[in-house]
Amino acid sequence: MKPPGIVQGPFGQTDRAVTNVGLGGEGILRTTRRGPEAQAVVLQALRSGIGYFDSARVYRDSELYLGSIWKNDPDIRSRIFQASKSASRNRADALRDLEETLARLETHYLDLWQIHDIRTMEEVRQVASKGGALEAFREAKETGRVRYIGVTGHHSPAILTRAIKEWPMDSVMMPVNPVEEHIGGFLSETLPAARDRGMAIIGMKVLGASHYVLPEQGVTPDMLVRFALSKGITVAIVGCATAEEVKILAEAGRNPPLEEEERKRLLHIFEPAARRLAFYRGEI
Repeated sequence: MKPPGIVQGPFGQTDRAVTNVGLGGEGILRTTRRGPEAQAVVLQALRSGIGYFDSARVYRDSELYLGSIWKNDPDIRSRIFQASKSASRNRADALRDLEETLARLETHYLDLWQIHDIRTMEEVRQVASKGGALEAFREAKETGRVRYIGVTGHHSPAILTRAIKEWPMDSVMMPVNPVEEHIGGFLSETLPAARDRGMAIIGMKVLGASHYVLPEQGVTPDMLVRFALSKGITVAIVGCATAEEVKILAEAGRNPPLEEEERKRLLHIFEPAARRLAFYRGEI
């Protein structure tokens, strides 16, 4: 019997469907001069049915690795969902990032272009001001060079929530994992605000780091991905270092989200070290 496919759903309020798990821009993709290993991971993702691919202009050679595959098969590019990001805060630099991203990805458009890693109110003001990056993002969407626009952040839930309430975004990317449920903010404030606006919700920091995988307590990467999916997000992205890790990610996308009892057990395991494990937030 053929195994079930990876679950798919709508990307927010758009008419585009995406797989509920995606290949993150970390792992092997955030390296340089490791083309063969990176291509093996991307090709395994395609074979496994993963259709969402993350990258960023500052993620070393991630865009080059992906582009080396898309340029050889335009049909694959038309079927997958390609996301990237710009960390520039003004219009001119953001547009320059977009030009380089498109060239490196060997494509004439992005499915999703994201304002990368918003951390402070000063950045919020800078991005939204005259000549700020938000102008570039709106322009890119209006001209069809990108289909959707979004914002990402993993430092301040309040700042990210402010951005999605004030900016015309199609998506938000934020941390979704057990420690966030203990600390509060991203899951208690940002996620509901994004839902209220009908935005696609992309879960990152799903595994956090190797600290999160606690086999001695029965915690596996599969469980953590399915925990993220139990929060009703659109897609959980995970950076993978090997083809075997991709297979685990894809399998999690085929399985149902964690049930309530399993979620409670995970929360109990992570509670004692929640703040330490939220290292990606900086000072909290």
